[in-house]
Amino acid sequence: MRKTPHLLNDIQMQEFIQNGYIALQTDLPAEFHRDTCKRIDEVFDTEGNPGNNILPRIPAIQRILDQPAINGALQSILGANYYLHPHRHCHFNPPDSAGQKLHKDSWSKRHHRTRWAMAFYYPQNTPVELGPTGIVPGSQYHNTAPGDGSPSEVPLIGQAGTVVLVHYDLWHRAMPNTSQQRRYMVKFLFTRLDEPTRPSWDTAGGPWPASSDPRHNLWHNLWDWHRGDFSPLANGGDITALRDESETVSLQNAYRLDERAIPALIELLADKQDTVRYNAGYALNAIGPPAVPALIEACGDRREILRAQAVDTLGDIGVAAAAAGPALIELLSDEADTVRRNAADGLGGIGNDPAIASALAPSLADTDEWIRRNTALALLRLGPQAAPISTDLATALDSDNRYVRAKAAQTLKRIGTPEAQSVLLDHLFTARWCPETSAANRY
Repeated sequence: MRKTPHLLNDIQMQEFIQNGYIALQTDLPAEFHRDTCKRIDEVFDTEGNPGNNILPRIPAIQRILDQPAINGALQSILGANYYLHPHRHCHFNPPDSAGQKLHKDSWSKRHHRTRWAMAFYYPQNTPVELGPTGIVPGSQYHNTAPGDGSPSEVPLIGQAGTVVLVHYDLWHRAMPNTSQQRRYMVKFLFTRLDEPTRPSWDTAGGPWPASSDPRHNLWHNLWDWHRGDFSPLANGGDITALRDESETVSLQNAYRLDERAIPALIELLADKQDTVRYNAGYALNAIGPPAVPALIEACGDRREILRAQAVDTLGDIGVAAAAAGPALIELLSDEADTVRRNAADGLGGIGNDPAIASALAPSLADTDEWIRRNTALALLRLGPQAAPISTDLATALDSDNRYVRAKAAQTLKRIGTPEAQSVLLDHLFTARWCPETSAANRY
């Protein structure tokens, strides 16, 4: 049973919004981490990297995720109803490694709002010579890679048991391991299931603190979003600056535009430059509900790129774009995979229309893998609203995609009816993993 979570306070949440990470310590004894590290060594030496099976292979690691400080920080950042994604991985940095280049992980949606986060657990003391993860604070909002060896790079050093929670889009890398020791980092992925309607951390209820930093409006907007507030913060942005070579300048202006910029921003969603399209989307998100009608209209544009970006922006606006439900449902049958992917993804977060789950059900069998994945996650976010399609979810338990299967199982759990529970338990007993079975211990 989990202990009472230790929620973050306002200062910690503000630091996470600004920097994209927060370092925490567990209160487990040192021998726990030594034993965990030894167990990882054994698995790597006898079986190789277990990949997604790191947790069932070494179940004790679950105690890290159940720690009050870790559970509380995850609740603070992603809401109380966050989801431990089935993708997890033990990152191994061998002795004398050259390290990696700074990167964002491959599932990045290039969104600013915190719907995805990762936890990095270090089971051994990790000084800089052991090749820790290097991060660039604040870079989660940037789509242009910082240069390797950036003076802003921070090594995530710490004692055994250190856990660092990071925004999914934070630029990061494995730094060179100049020692003769192995460095392990167990990564877990989490996603938000409920859109924020109020603060999920221990807050005094105050506004974002005043600042002369050019990123003030961006941070303020994210703070308000986490509190369920969609009030615009427009104060004189320049739309032409969305093309500026400096991302700091372009983002500064994206979060300062008002309703008068909506028509021009809609057109920029079809721009040939990725960063310009992203910046237009951030600006429309910041404007919020007043931008929704124009975005719905853009869903019918003949240009695939504009339809795809408009749908993506509506999904990122979230519950404030609930009026877009019928338009996104219609686009589930769009000829373009990119549009269908974004429509499936967005429908999970925009509202309580009872027609959404039934409309999504056929997409569980779409020919495009990412449409199937996005559909399964959207249904998981809908939770009990997906009860009418329990039969489709039961069929999805046999999907050829591991993540569709996992999310369908979790959705059945959230539905919670006796019928859903029976189907789920039968599936889980069949798929049960034995953590002791290995090549050296088959029986």
